[in-house]
Amino acid sequence: MANQASSFGECSNGFLDVEEFIWENEGRPSYRFSQVFDLMQKGNRAFRENRFEEAINYYSKAHNIKPSDPVILTNRSAAFSRVSQFLRSRPASASEYKPLNGLDPTTYAELALKDAEKVMNFRSNSTKSYFLKANALMLLERYDEARDILLSGLQVDPLSNPLQVALRDLEKISAGFVRRMKHVKPERTDEFDCTVCLKLLYEPITTPCGHSFCRSCLFQSMDHGNKCPMCRTVLFVSPKTYSISVTLNNIIQKNFPEEYAERKSEHDSLTNLGVDLMPLFVMDVVLPCQKMQLNIFEPRYRLMVRRIMEGNHRMGMVIIDSTTGSIADFACEVEITDCEPLPDGRFLLEVEGRRRFRILRSWDQDGLVSVFILHHYLWYRVAEVEWVQDIYPAEGTRERADLQEMTNNAADFACSWIRRAKEAARTDSMYADRRSRRMELLQAEGMPTLQDPEHFSFWLVNLSNQRPSDRLDLLRIRDTKERIRRGLIYLRAEEQGCRMQ
Repeated sequence: MANQASSFGECSNGFLDVEEFIWENEGRPSYRFSQVFDLMQKGNRAFRENRFEEAINYYSKAHNIKPSDPVILTNRSAAFSRVSQFLRSRPASASEYKPLNGLDPTTYAELALKDAEKVMNFRSNSTKSYFLKANALMLLERYDEARDILLSGLQVDPLSNPLQVALRDLEKISAGFVRRMKHVKPERTDEFDCTVCLKLLYEPITTPCGHSFCRSCLFQSMDHGNKCPMCRTVLFVSPKTYSISVTLNNIIQKNFPEEYAERKSEHDSLTNLGVDLMPLFVMDVVLPCQKMQLNIFEPRYRLMVRRIMEGNHRMGMVIIDSTTGSIADFACEVEITDCEPLPDGRFLLEVEGRRRFRILRSWDQDGLVSVFILHHYLWYRVAEVEWVQDIYPAEGTRERADLQEMTNNAADFACSWIRRAKEAARTDSMYADRRSRRMELLQAEGMPTLQDPEHFSFWLVNLSNQRPSDRLDLLRIRDTKERIRRGLIYLRAEEQGCRMQ
């Protein structure tokens, strides 16, 4: 495929050459123009000497000074395309002797496409802008779109020889590609295996150094360092920005459908555990309605978060029970409402408590990372759970009416308590410092409906701070009136400056 991409460029060398920067306004050139002119001269010199990354650097600096200039964008698009072509044609074995750092060929092609599209907005009548966009699409193996762009360019200038030649070459390349995909079935060799898990590649990613791995395997390996598992080249990639190799994935899916289906089923079983299975983050007790921020830095939990974010964004949070020395029997499901991957592999999470559950049994879910002859086991706890709800009195009974009356009275007390807490915070800075972020978040969202006493009771107890053992008891309680009663006691005690013993 690399040779095909380069032959497309060779059909019109003039169109892939760079343009000279000329000051369009009359009058004496300004200092700003002199800066841009000097950068463009250096960039064009580097480009013509095949120092394309250096040229990109110069063009980008010029772009920062003079944004939206079509000449700057045109030259940078051509440079991005040249780098993409170079990386595509570079054999993987070359990286073992001279590793490369930086972006992958697909990303360079996407950057070339982005600049070319901007150029088309400024130069809709320029056939070169159509050529640049088609060339970038070609590098991305989006042949049908590339053909449409070339045909659009020929409507602007039907006699454009570079576009005519490019269209003919594209037809040959795309036709040959389709024939090979239809008639040539690759032999199942270990070349289609991931060198980390030693299984058929699933959602393959090809690194800038030319090696391919399963997406999950690569990022799991990078939990131990940001280097290629094969050649140890430093990689600057993240799950948020790195894309799957579409062509390689299509070849695998088409030619090895049964084995691909098995790999997909295996992957889905890790990312979607089922309604009664829950990955566990062992740290603290969380209550429904409670919000908190988490900094995920342990490799095992980084692996777990990646799998969760590919699934339903939910996990269980549980504490070690101090009385037994093992994980507690009750825990809370939390939803990841915001996930920010960091360059060093950590995740910053915002989570919110949703539902309670009782743990029926738990076990270790492991993931093996193989790097040459070294093996690292990453495990995290997974549990079979039973969902828990409060036991309400029957509708229409005196007990149900008493529960609703208690809920209404507690809501009135909570409103007055919040009002007094705000007044105290304005006059007592020490008191303001003691106020938890939890209460502020709950106030921002407002009180839940009083027609759901269980939900309200958890909102109520979250207004105050409790010890982990007290929060665990609140999870275990299935009597809504008792939880409301305790919530009121906590609020009165906190208002008096006391701590419950």
